[in-house]
Amino acid sequence: RLTIIVEDDGPGIPEEEREAVFRPFYRLDDARNQDIRGTGLGLAIARDITRSHGGEIALDDSAMGGLKVRMTIPA
Repeated sequence: RLTIIVEDDGPGIPEEEREAVFRPFYRLDDARNQDIRGTGLGLAIARDITRSHGGEIALDDSAMGGLKVRMTIPA
């Protein structure tokens, strides 16, 4: 299996919203991104592509204080 981990030191995503952010067009509160426009599709697309290859994508807390994204796919 191939595992890719990306971590940051940003605001993270609250645990109770981590599944919701994978829904198409779902966006976290507008106050986080007042100057950044988006559609809320990025994580939905990432999960769909990862699963279509037999993998999984998961969100967790980063040791850096932000978000940790772990994508695992068969190699």
